[in-house]
Amino acid sequence: MKRVYHVVIEKDTAGYFVGVVPELPGCHSQARNLDQLLKRMKEAIEVYLEDQEPAPDKLCFIGIQQIEVSL
Repeated sequence: MKRVYHVVIEKDTAGYFVGVVPELPGCHSQARNLDQLLKRMKEAIEVYLEDQEPAPDKLCFIGIQQIEVSL
């Protein structure tokens, strides 16, 4: 059975791409480029799912928004 997971990707101050899977708490990775990050994220998801059952379909991904606040 195949399942699709969403990966939120950000770039840190050191220039690394950091990926997080919101549906799988603690499932994340980082890499110097996007191709490597996606490969590592797929591996991270597979390892995560070896030990745990996938979460039930509770959320429907809508999108990501940036919000600017003044400090």
